[in-house]
Amino acid sequence: MYKMFDGGGLFLQVNPSGGKHWKMKYRKDDGKEGLLTFGSYPAVTLEQARKKREEARANKAAGFDPGEVKRREKVERAERAKNTFETVARAWMEVHSTKVKPKTLHIYMPVLEKFVFPIIGKMPIRSLKAPDFLDVLRRMEDQGHLYTAKRANIVCGMIMRFAVATGLADVDPLPSLRGSMKAYKGKHLAAMTDPKDVGRLLRAIWSYPGSFVVACALKIAPYVFVRPGELQQARWSDIDFEACEWRYIAPKTDTPHIVPLAPQVMEILKELHILTGHGEWVFPRAWEKGKPMGKTTILAALRGMGITGEEMTPHGFRAMARTLLDEVLGERYDLIEQQLAHMVRDPNGRAYNRTVHLAERKRMMSRWATYLDGLREQSGHLIEPAANK
Repeated sequence: MYKMFDGGGLFLQVNPSGGKHWKMKYRKDDGKEGLLTFGSYPAVTLEQARKKREEARANKAAGFDPGEVKRREKVERAERAKNTFETVARAWMEVHSTKVKPKTLHIYMPVLEKFVFPIIGKMPIRSLKAPDFLDVLRRMEDQGHLYTAKRANIVCGMIMRFAVATGLADVDPLPSLRGSMKAYKGKHLAAMTDPKDVGRLLRAIWSYPGSFVVACALKIAPYVFVRPGELQQARWSDIDFEACEWRYIAPKTDTPHIVPLAPQVMEILKELHILTGHGEWVFPRAWEKGKPMGKTTILAALRGMGITGEEMTPHGFRAMARTLLDEVLGERYDLIEQQLAHMVRDPNGRAYNRTVHLAERKRMMSRWATYLDGLREQSGHLIEPAANK
């Protein structure tokens, strides 16, 4: 073995086996000799070795032991390699799971596992830059997953903010992607808002030839105009037959909601109770005991009646009610929004309690049911708008 010196403590050690390794001698503060290794030649060139030498000398001049600096850098590299994006994402998910419902996590994880982890999951999170995330999102856009790309952007931002807060990353690069992604335009949920069309729809519903349970769900849907999932999962225990009210926790907002039930709705429910009242669900699934009506049952029923996707969707009953209650019946905006289970605030900026304006909402819902009956009987045009906005 012999050494080829370059100056400043740098030398190339040549071993009998033929291996060549860059090393550097330096003097520690206690007077002892220290030795640094910079890698093998020719993988590390002379120019690169000299640069490492100057960095070590600069550290020494600044009062730092070059060997200790190198050791800390090695530890930091190991930590960065361990804290990959996927590792941190799963740590964030564990923390986040205590704050949201399991179904929310069920939305996040498939997006990460299918589209994000395969590309940047193994990369150290501290090294990730905006172009890395843009590459992921652009690939999703190229595959036509515009909405999913938007969702991935949001969840990656939450993960990066968690990483910054826990000291695993220096900055969240996601905000710099604004304006770099394709715009996603949500699908239009068709709704009938012309009184003549609504009358035609109601007559079709009242002539529905399918199962009695589905027929009841179809008839009740326009009267109550709740979210489709809330109607499908209605429980008998939440129906108050004496107060004529349906009280439940709205899943989307996790807030209590009250639906005043007009006499027309109560009549349908009383008939249905004879058939399904012994179970948990108001509208049980036909072929699976213990489960509520399927998510697509009402949609399939509408299509079976010849109502196309361009005309009406199950969610369209809400838009239908909002439009006609406002434009035809002249009901107050805040009453309509409260009945839609939207967040409505009083003049002081506070959210209305669920029982606020309940008497007025009962009047509105009864009037709405009478109006729908008029449309179905082709006499709805005789109802005059109310002057109570």
